[in-house]
Amino acid sequence: MFPLMRDNFMENKKRTVQASEVGMGTRVVWAGEQVQHPYNATQAPIVVSAAYGYDDIDKWYDVALGKEPGFIYSRMSNPTVSVLEDKICELESAESAVAFSTGMAAISGVLHTFLSYGQRVISTRDSYGGTNKIFEEFLPRMGVEVTLCDTLDTVVLEQEIAKGCSVLYLETPTNPTLKIVDIRRLVAAAKRVGALVVADNTFATPLNQNPLALGVDVVVHSATKFLSGHGDVLGGVVCGAEHLMSQVRHYREINGASLDPFSAYLIIRGIKTLALRLRQQQASAQLLAEYLCTEPLVESVNYPGLPQHTGHDIARSQMNGFGAIVSFVLKGGMDTVTRLLPLLRYAHRAGNLGAVETIYGPARTTSHVENTPEERQALGISEGLVRVSVGIEDSADLLADLKQAFALVRSKQNDAILHADSAKRFIEIEA
Repeated sequence: MFPLMRDNFMENKKRTVQASEVGMGTRVVWAGEQVQHPYNATQAPIVVSAAYGYDDIDKWYDVALGKEPGFIYSRMSNPTVSVLEDKICELESAESAVAFSTGMAAISGVLHTFLSYGQRVISTRDSYGGTNKIFEEFLPRMGVEVTLCDTLDTVVLEQEIAKGCSVLYLETPTNPTLKIVDIRRLVAAAKRVGALVVADNTFATPLNQNPLALGVDVVVHSATKFLSGHGDVLGGVVCGAEHLMSQVRHYREINGASLDPFSAYLIIRGIKTLALRLRQQQASAQLLAEYLCTEPLVESVNYPGLPQHTGHDIARSQMNGFGAIVSFVLKGGMDTVTRLLPLLRYAHRAGNLGAVETIYGPARTTSHVENTPEERQALGISEGLVRVSVGIEDSADLLADLKQAFALVRSKQNDAILHADSAKRFIEIEA
Protein backbone atom coordinates (compact mmCIF):
# COMPACT_ATOMS: atom_id res chain seq x y z
CA MET A 1 0.00 0.00 0.00
CA PHE A 2 1.29 3.45 -0.92
CA PRO A 3 2.03 4.95 2.55
CA LEU A 4 1.07 8.54 1.84
CA MET A 5 -2.41 8.81 3.28
CA ARG A 6 -3.07 10.25 6.73
CA ASP A 7 -3.07 7.30 9.11
CA ASN A 8 -5.52 8.55 11.70
CA PHE A 9 -6.38 11.62 13.72
CA MET A 10 -4.06 10.80 16.63
CA GLU A 11 -1.01 10.40 14.40
CA ASN A 12 -1.95 13.57 12.56
CA LYS A 13 -2.32 15.40 15.87
CA LYS A 14 1.05 14.11 17.06
CA ARG A 15 2.83 15.47 13.98
CA THR A 16 1.07 18.83 14.40
CA VAL A 17 2.23 19.19 18.00
CA GLN A 18 5.80 18.39 17.02
CA ALA A 19 5.72 20.84 14.14
CA SER A 20 4.37 23.65 16.31
CA GLU A 21 7.54 23.52 18.40
CA VAL A 22 9.69 24.80 15.52
CA GLY A 23 9.65 27.98 13.45
CA MET A 24 7.41 28.53 10.45
CA GLY A 25 10.39 28.46 8.10
CA THR A 26 10.99 24.88 9.21
CA ARG A 27 7.32 23.95 9.30
CA VAL A 28 6.59 24.94 5.70
CA VAL A 29 9.42 22.65 4.56
CA TRP A 30 8.71 19.60 6.71
CA ALA A 31 4.97 19.78 7.45
CA GLY A 32 3.24 16.64 6.26
CA GLU A 33 6.48 15.09 5.04
CA GLN A 34 8.14 13.69 8.15
CA VAL A 35 7.28 10.25 6.79
CA GLN A 36 9.09 7.93 4.44
CA HIS A 37 7.93 8.36 0.87
CA PRO A 38 7.80 5.32 -1.44
CA TYR A 39 11.14 4.20 -2.90
CA ASN A 40 12.90 6.34 -0.25
CA ALA A 41 12.14 9.42 -2.34
CA THR A 42 12.97 12.70 -0.60
CA GLN A 43 10.08 14.44 -2.40
CA ALA A 44 6.44 13.39 -2.61
CA PRO A 45 6.01 11.35 -5.81
CA ILE A 46 3.38 12.40 -8.35
CA VAL A 47 0.91 9.53 -8.52
CA VAL A 48 -1.17 9.81 -11.68
CA SER A 49 -3.22 6.64 -11.45
CA ALA A 50 -6.98 7.14 -11.71
CA ALA A 51 -7.71 3.97 -9.71
CA TYR A 52 -5.99 1.60 -7.27
CA GLY A 53 -6.27 -2.18 -7.56
CA TYR A 54 -6.65 -4.88 -4.90
CA ASP A 55 -6.16 -8.62 -5.05
CA ASP A 56 -7.70 -8.93 -1.59
CA ILE A 57 -11.36 -8.14 -2.19
CA ASP A 58 -12.19 -7.93 1.52
CA LYS A 59 -9.44 -5.38 2.06
CA TRP A 60 -10.65 -3.43 -0.97
CA TYR A 61 -14.10 -3.30 0.62
CA ASP A 62 -12.68 -2.18 3.98
CA VAL A 63 -10.74 0.62 2.30
CA ALA A 64 -13.85 1.64 0.37
CA LEU A 65 -15.79 1.84 3.64
CA GLY A 66 -13.02 3.82 5.33
CA LYS A 67 -12.24 1.05 7.79
CA GLU A 68 -8.64 0.91 6.54
CA PRO A 69 -6.43 3.65 5.09
CA GLY A 70 -5.84 3.46 1.38
CA PHE A 71 -6.96 4.66 -2.02
CA ILE A 72 -9.74 3.57 -4.33
CA TYR A 73 -10.23 6.27 -6.96
CA SER A 74 -8.40 9.59 -7.37
CA ARG A 75 -11.56 11.66 -7.45
CA MET A 76 -12.01 10.59 -3.83
CA SER A 77 -8.39 10.66 -2.67
CA ASN A 78 -4.92 10.55 -4.17
CA PRO A 79 -1.52 9.90 -2.54
CA THR A 80 0.07 13.14 -3.75
CA VAL A 81 -2.97 15.22 -2.87
CA SER A 82 -3.00 13.65 0.60
CA VAL A 83 0.54 14.94 1.23
CA LEU A 84 -0.68 18.45 0.45
CA GLU A 85 -3.66 18.02 2.76
CA ASP A 86 -1.34 16.85 5.55
CA LYS A 87 0.85 19.89 4.98
CA ILE A 88 -2.10 22.26 5.29
CA CYS A 89 -3.26 20.49 8.46
CA GLU A 90 0.03 21.13 10.17
CA LEU A 91 0.41 24.72 8.99
CA GLU A 92 -3.12 25.67 10.08
CA SER A 93 -3.09 23.39 13.17
CA ALA A 94 -6.16 21.60 11.82
CA GLU A 95 -7.37 18.03 12.27
CA SER A 96 -8.19 17.51 8.63
CA ALA A 97 -8.00 19.17 5.21
CA VAL A 98 -9.63 18.77 1.80
CA ALA A 99 -8.04 19.95 -1.46
CA PHE A 100 -10.05 21.30 -4.39
CA SER A 101 -9.34 22.07 -8.03
CA THR A 102 -9.53 25.86 -7.49
CA GLY A 103 -10.00 28.38 -4.71
CA MET A 104 -13.53 29.13 -5.87
CA ALA A 105 -14.32 25.40 -5.89
CA ALA A 106 -13.18 25.27 -2.26
CA ILE A 107 -15.30 28.28 -1.25
CA SER A 108 -18.32 27.04 -3.17
CA GLY A 109 -17.86 23.56 -1.73
CA VAL A 110 -17.89 24.83 1.84
CA LEU A 111 -20.96 27.01 1.34
CA HIS A 112 -22.89 24.26 -0.44
CA THR A 113 -21.91 21.72 2.21
CA PHE A 114 -23.08 23.74 5.20
CA LEU A 115 -26.04 25.70 3.78
CA SER A 116 -29.42 24.48 2.62
CA TYR A 117 -32.94 25.72 1.96
CA GLY A 118 -34.34 28.04 4.60
CA GLN A 119 -31.01 28.77 6.29
CA ARG A 120 -29.25 32.12 6.58
CA VAL A 121 -25.66 33.17 5.88
CA ILE A 122 -24.06 36.47 6.89
CA SER A 123 -20.98 37.96 5.28
CA THR A 124 -19.45 41.28 4.29
CA ARG A 125 -20.09 43.30 1.14
CA ASP A 126 -16.58 43.90 -0.12
CA SER A 127 -15.11 40.40 -0.05
CA TYR A 128 -13.66 38.93 -3.23
CA GLY A 129 -16.01 39.49 -6.16
CA GLY A 130 -16.33 35.80 -7.03
CA THR A 131 -17.34 34.94 -3.48
CA ASN A 132 -19.96 37.66 -3.43
CA LYS A 133 -21.36 36.37 -6.72
CA ILE A 134 -22.09 33.08 -4.93
CA PHE A 135 -23.91 35.03 -2.23
CA GLU A 136 -25.83 37.24 -4.65
CA GLU A 137 -26.62 34.86 -7.52
CA PHE A 138 -26.40 31.21 -6.53
CA LEU A 139 -27.29 30.75 -2.85
CA PRO A 140 -30.63 32.59 -3.21
CA ARG A 141 -31.58 30.03 -5.89
CA MET A 142 -31.20 27.36 -3.20
CA GLY A 143 -33.54 29.24 -0.90
CA VAL A 144 -30.71 30.46 1.32
CA GLU A 145 -31.18 33.89 2.88
CA VAL A 146 -28.08 36.06 2.38
CA THR A 147 -27.24 39.15 4.44
CA LEU A 148 -24.21 41.21 3.42
CA CYS A 149 -23.05 43.89 5.86
CA ASP A 150 -20.55 46.73 5.86
CA THR A 151 -17.21 45.11 6.63
CA LEU A 152 -16.17 47.79 9.11
CA ASP A 153 -19.50 48.08 10.93
CA THR A 154 -18.90 45.43 13.57
CA VAL A 155 -21.91 46.55 15.60
CA VAL A 156 -24.31 45.96 12.70
CA LEU A 157 -22.65 42.60 12.00
CA GLU A 158 -23.17 41.59 15.62
CA GLN A 159 -26.79 42.71 15.51
CA GLU A 160 -27.46 40.69 12.35
CA ILE A 161 -25.72 37.64 13.79
CA ALA A 162 -27.83 37.92 16.95
CA LYS A 163 -30.96 37.55 14.80
CA GLY A 164 -29.72 34.07 13.92
CA CYS A 165 -27.72 32.49 11.12
CA SER A 166 -26.29 29.12 10.17
CA VAL A 167 -22.99 30.36 8.72
CA LEU A 168 -20.87 33.46 9.21
CA TYR A 169 -18.41 33.87 6.34
CA LEU A 170 -15.42 36.18 6.82
CA GLU A 171 -12.56 37.33 4.61
CA THR A 172 -9.69 39.21 6.23
CA PRO A 173 -7.82 41.07 4.92
CA THR A 174 -10.42 41.69 2.23
CA ASN A 175 -9.72 41.63 -1.50
CA PRO A 176 -8.90 44.25 -2.77
CA THR A 177 -9.59 46.94 -0.15
CA LEU A 178 -7.50 45.30 2.61
CA LYS A 179 -10.12 45.85 5.31
CA ILE A 180 -9.58 43.97 8.56
CA VAL A 181 -12.31 42.01 10.34
CA ASP A 182 -12.16 41.53 14.10
CA ILE A 183 -12.21 37.73 14.08
CA ARG A 184 -12.40 37.15 17.84
CA ARG A 185 -15.29 39.55 18.33
CA LEU A 186 -17.39 38.17 15.48
CA VAL A 187 -16.62 34.56 16.39
CA ALA A 188 -17.95 35.26 19.89
CA ALA A 189 -21.17 36.66 18.40
CA ALA A 190 -21.55 33.67 16.08
CA LYS A 191 -21.00 31.13 18.85
CA ARG A 192 -23.80 32.71 20.88
CA VAL A 193 -26.27 31.67 18.17
CA GLY A 194 -24.57 28.39 17.25
CA ALA A 195 -23.37 29.53 13.83
CA LEU A 196 -20.51 27.93 11.92
CA VAL A 197 -17.71 30.42 11.19
CA VAL A 198 -15.77 30.20 7.93
CA ALA A 199 -12.73 32.38 7.17
CA ASP A 200 -10.85 32.95 3.93
CA ASN A 201 -7.18 33.10 4.93
CA THR A 202 -5.75 33.52 1.43
CA PHE A 203 -4.26 37.00 1.83
CA ALA A 204 -2.83 36.41 5.31
CA THR A 205 -1.55 32.83 4.76
CA PRO A 206 -1.01 30.45 7.70
CA LEU A 207 2.23 32.29 8.51
CA ASN A 208 0.48 35.55 9.33
CA GLN A 209 -2.86 34.40 10.74
CA ASN A 210 -4.28 31.31 12.40
CA PRO A 211 -8.09 31.62 12.26
CA LEU A 212 -8.70 28.26 13.95
CA ALA A 213 -6.83 29.45 17.03
CA LEU A 214 -9.12 32.51 17.03
CA GLY A 215 -12.23 30.32 17.16
CA VAL A 216 -13.03 29.93 13.46
CA ASP A 217 -14.44 26.52 12.47
CA VAL A 218 -13.43 26.25 8.81
CA VAL A 219 -10.55 27.91 6.94
CA VAL A 220 -10.37 28.22 3.15
CA HIS A 221 -7.47 29.17 0.88
CA SER A 222 -7.01 29.81 -2.79
CA ALA A 223 -3.81 27.78 -3.11
CA THR A 224 -3.35 29.42 -6.51
CA LYS A 225 -2.04 32.47 -4.67
CA PHE A 226 0.60 32.64 -1.93
CA LEU A 227 0.67 28.95 -1.02
CA SER A 228 1.87 27.83 -4.46
CA GLY A 229 3.50 31.20 -5.03
CA HIS A 230 4.59 30.94 -8.65
CA GLY A 231 1.49 31.72 -10.71
CA ASP A 232 1.59 28.36 -12.49
CA VAL A 233 -1.16 26.28 -10.87
CA LEU A 234 -4.79 26.44 -9.72
CA GLY A 235 -5.95 24.94 -6.45
CA GLY A 236 -7.92 25.42 -3.26
CA VAL A 237 -7.85 23.92 0.24
CA VAL A 238 -10.26 23.74 3.17
CA CYS A 239 -9.33 22.71 6.71
CA GLY A 240 -10.89 22.29 10.13
CA ALA A 241 -12.17 19.58 12.45
CA GLU A 242 -12.53 16.10 10.96
CA HIS A 243 -16.28 15.91 11.61
CA LEU A 244 -16.68 19.01 9.42
CA MET A 245 -14.12 18.04 6.79
CA SER A 246 -15.71 14.63 6.30
CA GLN A 247 -18.82 16.47 5.09
CA VAL A 248 -16.79 18.73 2.80
CA ARG A 249 -14.88 15.72 1.48
CA HIS A 250 -18.12 13.91 0.68
CA TYR A 251 -19.37 16.96 -1.23
CA ARG A 252 -16.14 17.10 -3.23
CA GLU A 253 -16.36 13.39 -4.06
CA ILE A 254 -19.83 13.87 -5.52
CA ASN A 255 -19.22 17.31 -7.03
CA GLY A 256 -15.98 16.13 -8.64
CA ALA A 257 -13.95 19.31 -8.07
CA SER A 258 -10.90 17.32 -6.99
CA LEU A 259 -7.33 18.56 -7.26
CA ASP A 260 -5.11 16.70 -9.72
CA PRO A 261 -1.82 15.19 -8.48
CA PHE A 262 0.51 17.34 -10.58
CA SER A 263 -1.13 20.52 -9.31
CA ALA A 264 -0.85 19.15 -5.77
CA TYR A 265 2.87 18.59 -6.31
CA LEU A 266 3.38 22.16 -7.54
CA ILE A 267 1.56 23.54 -4.50
CA ILE A 268 3.58 21.31 -2.13
CA ARG A 269 6.80 22.53 -3.71
CA GLY A 270 5.67 26.15 -3.57
CA ILE A 271 4.72 26.00 0.12
CA LYS A 272 8.29 25.05 1.05
CA THR A 273 9.52 28.54 0.15
CA LEU A 274 6.51 30.42 1.55
CA ALA A 275 8.34 31.81 4.59
CA LEU A 276 11.26 33.07 2.50
CA ARG A 277 8.99 34.59 -0.13
CA LEU A 278 6.62 36.26 2.29
CA ARG A 279 9.42 37.81 4.32
CA GLN A 280 10.74 39.66 1.27
CA GLN A 281 7.29 40.45 -0.13
CA GLN A 282 6.07 42.00 3.11
CA ALA A 283 9.17 44.16 3.51
CA SER A 284 8.68 45.53 0.00
CA ALA A 285 4.93 45.97 0.51
CA GLN A 286 5.53 48.16 3.56
CA LEU A 287 8.07 50.25 1.62
CA LEU A 288 5.77 50.74 -1.37
CA ALA A 289 2.78 51.57 0.82
CA GLU A 290 4.73 54.24 2.68
CA TYR A 291 5.92 55.78 -0.58
CA LEU A 292 2.43 55.76 -2.10
CA CYS A 293 1.21 57.83 0.86
CA THR A 294 3.53 60.63 -0.33
CA GLU A 295 2.69 60.43 -4.05
CA PRO A 296 0.61 63.45 -5.26
CA LEU A 297 -1.27 61.36 -7.84
CA VAL A 298 -2.51 58.92 -5.17
CA GLU A 299 -5.79 59.65 -3.42
CA SER A 300 -5.61 56.92 -0.75
CA VAL A 301 -3.59 53.84 0.21
CA ASN A 302 -4.82 50.57 1.72
CA TYR A 303 -2.30 48.51 3.68
CA PRO A 304 -2.83 47.24 7.24
CA GLY A 305 0.83 47.84 8.03
CA LEU A 306 0.26 51.60 7.90
CA PRO A 307 -0.45 53.07 11.37
CA GLN A 308 -3.26 55.20 9.91
CA HIS A 309 -5.04 52.16 8.42
CA THR A 310 -8.45 51.75 10.10
CA GLY A 311 -7.74 48.10 10.90
CA HIS A 312 -4.10 48.48 11.92
CA ASP A 313 -4.61 47.78 15.64
CA ILE A 314 -6.87 44.78 15.01
CA ALA A 315 -4.39 43.42 12.46
CA ARG A 316 -1.59 43.72 15.00
CA SER A 317 -3.64 41.77 17.53
CA GLN A 318 -4.55 38.84 15.26
CA MET A 319 -1.79 38.74 12.63
CA ASN A 320 1.95 38.05 12.71
CA GLY A 321 2.57 40.19 9.63
CA PHE A 322 0.61 42.53 7.38
CA GLY A 323 0.84 40.63 4.10
CA ALA A 324 2.11 41.33 0.62
CA ILE A 325 -0.92 43.04 -0.94
CA VAL A 326 -1.26 46.82 -1.22
CA SER A 327 -4.03 48.71 -2.96
CA PHE A 328 -4.32 52.39 -3.77
CA VAL A 329 -6.71 54.78 -5.47
CA LEU A 330 -5.38 57.03 -8.22
CA LYS A 331 -6.60 60.54 -8.80
CA GLY A 332 -8.14 60.72 -12.25
CA GLY A 333 -9.58 57.20 -12.08
CA MET A 334 -9.09 54.76 -14.94
CA ASP A 335 -7.52 57.45 -17.12
CA THR A 336 -4.55 57.60 -14.76
CA VAL A 337 -4.54 53.81 -14.33
CA THR A 338 -4.23 53.24 -18.07
CA ARG A 339 -1.33 55.68 -18.26
CA LEU A 340 0.56 54.49 -15.17
CA LEU A 341 0.53 50.69 -15.36
CA PRO A 342 2.11 50.29 -18.84
CA LEU A 343 5.09 52.36 -17.65
CA LEU A 344 6.09 49.81 -14.98
CA ARG A 345 9.13 47.75 -15.93
CA TYR A 346 9.14 45.04 -13.28
CA ALA A 347 5.50 44.05 -13.09
CA HIS A 348 2.89 41.91 -14.73
CA ARG A 349 -0.45 43.52 -15.48
CA ALA A 350 -2.61 40.49 -14.77
CA GLY A 351 -5.48 39.05 -12.76
CA ASN A 352 -3.55 36.99 -10.23
CA LEU A 353 -1.68 37.56 -6.97
CA GLY A 354 0.74 35.90 -4.58
CA ALA A 355 3.37 35.05 -7.21
CA VAL A 356 7.11 35.71 -7.11
CA GLU A 357 6.68 38.47 -9.67
CA THR A 358 5.02 41.77 -8.76
CA ILE A 359 1.54 42.05 -10.27
CA TYR A 360 -0.54 45.20 -10.74
CA GLY A 361 -4.18 45.30 -11.71
CA PRO A 362 -7.26 47.52 -11.29
CA ALA A 363 -10.21 45.98 -9.47
CA ARG A 364 -12.35 46.37 -12.59
CA THR A 365 -10.20 43.79 -14.43
CA THR A 366 -9.20 41.56 -11.47
CA SER A 367 -11.09 40.93 -8.22
CA HIS A 368 -14.36 42.56 -9.31
CA VAL A 369 -14.27 42.13 -13.09
CA GLU A 370 -17.74 40.53 -13.05
CA ASN A 371 -19.30 43.49 -11.27
CA THR A 372 -20.79 46.48 -13.06
CA PRO A 373 -19.36 49.96 -12.41
CA GLU A 374 -22.49 50.69 -10.37
CA GLU A 375 -21.98 47.56 -8.25
CA ARG A 376 -18.32 48.42 -7.67
CA GLN A 377 -19.29 51.94 -6.65
CA ALA A 378 -21.84 50.57 -4.18
CA LEU A 379 -19.09 48.39 -2.71
CA GLY A 380 -16.82 51.39 -2.29
CA ILE A 381 -14.43 50.17 -4.98
CA SER A 382 -13.28 53.11 -7.06
CA GLU A 383 -12.58 52.77 -10.79
CA GLY A 384 -9.14 54.12 -9.96
CA LEU A 385 -8.34 51.42 -7.40
CA VAL A 386 -5.21 49.41 -8.21
CA ARG A 387 -4.20 46.21 -6.42
CA VAL A 388 -0.52 45.40 -6.10
CA SER A 389 0.67 41.88 -5.32
CA VAL A 390 4.24 42.56 -4.30
CA GLY A 391 6.80 40.04 -5.55
CA ILE A 392 10.20 38.90 -4.33
CA GLU A 393 12.24 41.34 -6.41
CA ASP A 394 14.68 43.67 -4.63
CA SER A 395 12.72 46.25 -2.68
CA ALA A 396 14.82 49.13 -4.00
CA ASP A 397 14.14 48.13 -7.60
CA LEU A 398 10.38 47.93 -7.07
CA LEU A 399 10.36 51.33 -5.38
CA ALA A 400 12.48 52.92 -8.12
CA ASP A 401 10.25 51.39 -10.78
CA LEU A 402 7.10 52.80 -9.21
CA LYS A 403 8.70 56.21 -8.76
CA GLN A 404 9.83 56.43 -12.39
CA ALA A 405 6.38 55.44 -13.62
CA PHE A 406 4.70 58.16 -11.57
CA ALA A 407 7.33 60.69 -12.67
CA LEU A 408 6.60 59.93 -16.31
CA VAL A 409 2.85 60.29 -15.76
CA ARG A 410 3.35 63.66 -14.07
CA SER A 411 5.73 64.77 -16.82
CA LYS A 412 3.25 63.89 -19.55
CA GLN A 413 0.49 65.65 -17.63
CA ASN A 414 2.64 68.79 -17.41
CA ASP A 415 3.47 68.58 -21.12
CA ALA A 416 -0.23 68.28 -21.91
CA ILE A 417 -1.01 71.32 -19.75
CA LEU A 418 1.77 73.36 -21.39
CA HIS A 419 0.59 72.29 -24.83
CA ALA A 420 -2.97 73.27 -24.01
CA ASP A 421 -1.83 76.67 -22.67
CA SER A 422 0.29 77.30 -25.76
CA ALA A 423 -2.58 76.40 -28.04
CA LYS A 424 -4.89 78.71 -26.11
CA ARG A 425 -2.45 81.63 -26.35
CA PHE A 426 -1.97 81.01 -30.08
CA ILE A 427 -5.73 81.13 -30.64
CA GLU A 428 -5.95 84.36 -28.64
CA ILE A 429 -3.15 85.96 -30.70
CA GLU A 430 -4.75 84.89 -33.99
CA ALA A 431 -8.05 86.32 -32.82
